[in-house]
Amino acid sequence: MSESRAVRERVLTVGVAVARSGRLASLGDPLDFALRHLAPKLAGRGPAGYTIRLASRDTRSCAEGARRAVEELIRDEDASIVLTLAGTEVLPAVADACEAAGVPCLSSTFPWQVYYYGRGGGDDRPFDWTYHFCWGLDDIAETFADLWERVDGPGSREQIGCLWNDGPQGMWSRHPRHGFAPAARARGHRLVEPEPYREPAGSLDAHVKAFEDAGIDIVTSAATGRDLAAFRARAAEVGWRPRLITCSRWLAYPPSVTPSGQLPAQAGVGTLAYWTPAHPYRSSIDGMTAAELADAYEQSTGRQSLQPLGLAYALFEVASHALGTADDPTDRRSVAAALGATRLHTMAGPLDWTRGPVPNIATVALAGGQWQPGSRHDYELTVVTPGRIEGLSATGDLVTA
Repeated sequence: MSESRAVRERVLTVGVAVARSGRLASLGDPLDFALRHLAPKLAGRGPAGYTIRLASRDTRSCAEGARRAVEELIRDEDASIVLTLAGTEVLPAVADACEAAGVPCLSSTFPWQVYYYGRGGGDDRPFDWTYHFCWGLDDIAETFADLWERVDGPGSREQIGCLWNDGPQGMWSRHPRHGFAPAARARGHRLVEPEPYREPAGSLDAHVKAFEDAGIDIVTSAATGRDLAAFRARAAEVGWRPRLITCSRWLAYPPSVTPSGQLPAQAGVGTLAYWTPAHPYRSSIDGMTAAELADAYEQSTGRQSLQPLGLAYALFEVASHALGTADDPTDRRSVAAALGATRLHTMAGPLDWTRGPVPNIATVALAGGQWQPGSRHDYELTVVTPGRIEGLSATGDLVTA
């Protein structure tokens, strides 16, 4: 065996499919930061006799770009495992390309039911190569119900207006078995559901009128920031203002006041708090706390930290753990088996693929948050309800209209 080949064979490559251009580039920022921050640390953490190397490709924020990124990571970089955080079309494309190629894949920031059942998985039909960690649609409903039930006033908490689109977010939210709606109804809430709107929304007049006519005080949605802003603007025009809006999509990103002084779409909106500097999480790689990671990101980038940062960090933690515990880290089948057996405390909290809820999935606990004016930034995510996160305390109270 030549010396150059021997050197190559002692290197295990973690491939990263990350959006660096296109509409999802901001989602790629925390993953890119985690990659650059951890690359030198992971180089010394490979299994005995090996070093870990990181390589990335741009998904270009589209499904075709995602498939091409996976092809290049496998062909040109000989990736032992592929990691991604992505969007509605991009993440499944990365996972499906890895499944077809027989390469382990680990992903996050996508409700697990959409990832699993939406890609054709079944309770008795797991995937061979693709693994995921995230919360579920039912967890979103439970978290939002915790927020709804803090709104004062007779009857105000019982009826919930649903601003659903006709895309995957709205479809899965309405799913009779796996969606958001069954869990919300199980908590005693009646959902008022006008016809789904086409995204991007044109007119949302019918939704505003339906909610106003029904006496709705609380609205929930999975809208984009653009459509949520349009809905709020139209409601203000007719003189109707819900007391609380909860939304699960794009709310991971800090809002800021626009140059015109107009309030951003997220201002005062209740959302998921899955990772903040207040979360009691610590990295298995370097012992860094959530607060320290948020500070490192802000010091390095000059920008406010993002919720996906904690999940991005955890992707590398789990990949390193799988390579270190695989019977043969050079064998992709062995690495996939190690992913499925992983139980690890990470920057995203405790992750356990041995518990389900279905094969290939580990769950992330949620708290309830609200974007409120902050002391260090225009708006900061306040933890209002700690949910099921052990050791997390509320950092503020829910503010309603």
